[in-house]
Amino acid sequence: MKKALSLLLVGAMTLSLAACGGNGDSASTDSAAEESTTTEETEAADSEGGETFKIGGIGPITGGTAIYGTAVQNGIQIAVDEINAAGGINGYQIDYNFQDDEGDSEKAINAYNALKDKGMQVLVGTVTSAPCIAVAEETHNDNMFQITPSGTAVECVQYPNALRMCFSDPTQGTESAKYIGENGMATKVAVIYDSSDVYSTGIYEAFAAEAANQPFEIVETQAFTADSKTDFSVQVQKAKEAGADLLFMPFYYTEASLVLAECDKQGYEPTFFGCDGMDGILGVENFDTALAEGLTFLAPFVAKSEDEMVQNFVTKYEEAYGETPNQFAADAYDSVYVVKAAIEAAEATPDMSASDLCDAMMGAMSSVTYDGVTGKSITWTDGEPNKAPLVVQVSGGEYTEL
Repeated sequence: MKKALSLLLVGAMTLSLAACGGNGDSASTDSAAEESTTTEETEAADSEGGETFKIGGIGPITGGTAIYGTAVQNGIQIAVDEINAAGGINGYQIDYNFQDDEGDSEKAINAYNALKDKGMQVLVGTVTSAPCIAVAEETHNDNMFQITPSGTAVECVQYPNALRMCFSDPTQGTESAKYIGENGMATKVAVIYDSSDVYSTGIYEAFAAEAANQPFEIVETQAFTADSKTDFSVQVQKAKEAGADLLFMPFYYTEASLVLAECDKQGYEPTFFGCDGMDGILGVENFDTALAEGLTFLAPFVAKSEDEMVQNFVTKYEEAYGETPNQFAADAYDSVYVVKAAIEAAEATPDMSASDLCDAMMGAMSSVTYDGVTGKSITWTDGEPNKAPLVVQVSGGEYTEL
């Protein structure tokens, strides 16, 4: 049985994750992992008039959140290669450059400047919210078109030059509370969240606000920080003592795997409900995936979908990278195609300045309706995508759409 949640995402018009990774103003990187260009570079240089649309990508491909940035980098690459092979955008090839920001705001700013030096006209990124908020200030000042695949904080899209492909933090929190309440999943809920992270805090605050309208009670709230995210014994014990029959976890899957292991250790068996950051928990090294059985979360993408477009993307991704794509890769893939749709609708050419191109693309977005791997008939209102989230549950060791 499939259940769809009705969702209208409305927010400030900016880009969620606006950070480009890299090392200062260096035009080259120290390793292949720090910079990616399309396999079509030679052909791009020979395109009409020698001109190309220069798209920059940004995110952490080293450091603690590298798994997300790498997925975005790979998702962008597949889309760019497809578009270039099919003739490009308005007859022009894409010149794509991705750099590493290590999930750090200062490095993201440096990376943005490095990409500007390379002639970047459009930014796809960044991947995490804090660097994105920092870079959004720069793209706003430069009037550069920015679309973030996965920047969820409200401030990521606070300016009119930016869009997001993913769901915002408040939307995830609100819709999670509605789903739990409307489906009678719990009467007593405990929440564990990362108070040092804008992503986790934003979801939690919206969840708590909507919980007041739902037929369940939040009986315990426990926080952790980036400096204390390896031992969850106290938080789990408090949730268990409060008698919570559902544990809401608005954070990423690495920490979630530790929480689930601690619950098992303490013999605590609530229903587990998370956010889109749970996508990837089945791939955590040395984690007993049986502990995640029944975990439910909202997400924009399910690799097991029977949708033909999704399956084509999944097949290409698996062939190229040897693993199944997650929602970060999917949102990144769609982001590039949204850029293509906006440029084509604007009838833009690569000889335009980044600012003029941004004005043309944003002016054309009102006429863009996009069908992708993360949703159908997607439009944008004040930078926020209007699309319905999927309800995903871990069942039989796989992600299953409900």
